[in-house]
Amino acid sequence: MNTHYSGSTFYFVLDSITRTTNADWFRFAREDRAEGTAMKRALHSGDEKVLNVYSTGVTYPTIGYSTYPWQYSANPYKDGVVINHETVPGGSNIYYNEGKQLTHETGHWLGLYHVFDDGRSSCSDTDFVADTPAQKFSTFGCPTERDTCPDQPGLDSIHNYMDYSYDSCMTEFTPGQIERMKAQTLTYRGIRGQTWPPIILTHIMDLPSTVASAPIPVITGVPIPAPGPHP
Repeated sequence: MNTHYSGSTFYFVLDSITRTTNADWFRFAREDRAEGTAMKRALHSGDEKVLNVYSTGVTYPTIGYSTYPWQYSANPYKDGVVINHETVPGGSNIYYNEGKQLTHETGHWLGLYHVFDDGRSSCSDTDFVADTPAQKFSTFGCPTERDTCPDQPGLDSIHNYMDYSYDSCMTEFTPGQIERMKAQTLTYRGIRGQTWPPIILTHIMDLPSTVASAPIPVITGVPIPAPGPHP
């Protein structure tokens, strides 16, 4: 993930990895369900500067979700990112298996919105970033020259980490997005300059037998501990 954030001044350091076996949390830890709330209430660790990542089996209607920086003060234990374990590098999700789901959700954790208009399907500026062109709809696949707002400057941001393009298509944050991340995290997380957010990674297991095959997300530039026995 540090490769994806190169040039942004954000650099993540893996602090610890834990494993918890809970079939309900693994399958149903969505943002809108009690299982997601219970999981975070039990496992969240650290303060607003610590990125809690939960690797689960969460699927439809999402393969990941995140909180925003300004939500921390209301419910600190909910802060963090949830991803589907099949989206890590080498995972079994055919279109999202390069770890960029974590990059995308961490973008939200750092204060970014989607580059497309969430919910209203309009060509208005909804991400509050000047150098991302207006985009009416989210992207799937990697459709070159796509332009859902032809009356406004610029093509759709299909290569941006804050779209829904396939992992193979996403390659960038814009300078404006980087500035927004810096501003939001300074205001709400107290993260500035070369302060490196530690990552606490929690694998939620369906059954104990899944531990051996659960992949560990690659966070470039820091050592990755080998899998150990589950709790």
